[in-house]
Amino acid sequence: MKEDQVVLEEPGFQDEDNVADIKKLKSVGICTIKGIQMTTRRALCNVKGLSEAKVDKIKEAANKLIEPGFLTAFEYSEKRKMVFHITTGSQEFEYVFIFFITTKHKFRTGKTQLSHTLCVTAQLPGAGGYSGGKIIFIDTENTFRPDRLRDIADRFNVDHNAVLDNVLYARAYTSEHQMELLDYVAAKFHEEAGIFKLLIIDSIMALFRVDFSGRGELAERQQKLAQMLSRLQKISEEYNVAVFVTNQMTADPGATMTFQADPKKPIGGHILAHASTTRISLRKGRGELRIAKIYDR
Repeated sequence: MKEDQVVLEEPGFQDEDNVADIKKLKSVGICTIKGIQMTTRRALCNVKGLSEAKVDKIKEAANKLIEPGFLTAFEYSEKRKMVFHITTGSQEFEYVFIFFITTKHKFRTGKTQLSHTLCVTAQLPGAGGYSGGKIIFIDTENTFRPDRLRDIADRFNVDHNAVLDNVLYARAYTSEHQMELLDYVAAKFHEEAGIFKLLIIDSIMALFRVDFSGRGELAERQQKLAQMLSRLQKISEEYNVAVFVTNQMTADPGATMTFQADPKKPIGGHILAHASTTRISLRKGRGELRIAKIYDR
């Protein structure tokens, strides 16, 4: 049985004490260990009959059965070969549809494309004695594609497999899971001291927007975000690793009152802005042109 499909009845998870809890989880559609990983503690606490203590026990048991979720980009590439395609019955329609899906990053600002490019360029020796190194990529929006790394590797005339083997990839499913992955990251940086040079999170706010909605939860969201950013800063300083995070933009209702040219602002507020050493704003120009504006703190 695949790791993604490990059921709650697994011997390492089910015991006499939690049979009733498993029934409660199934009643809300959570039937696998992966399902627990993809659900926040707060959402589990909302399941009737599950206390915070029980939820902590369930999460702890699930984490013992499932790996942190990191694969090399090469391993993830092999995993993606199992993705199957369903025909629409029209070759012309499928051509247009597949073309749009596989090239959609070209019609956007390019933040994910930049993340993929850094996965390759961070491995290349550079000025000042920089010898290159490995990369960890935490994906919150399911946008990571190993094939993009192959295309970029061709541009720099480097070996595909070597590039993919040097990138550790993980998919984060909740803001809590995103934070838990940082514990693995810190342990990996300690275990292979000096080997990793870059940590990428694409994008840092996506899961926070899902897990915390409305102004009533804004304070809690910003508190959790501040904790994550503090953790990232400490990891960066402790292990001398660069951190690159992407973010999303949102409409700014107050911009029209101040006659701003661009009525959009980054999500995350001042907490995210102050935690960043350098911020780059990307926007689409004419055709394939991308315009980058650099902001200081």
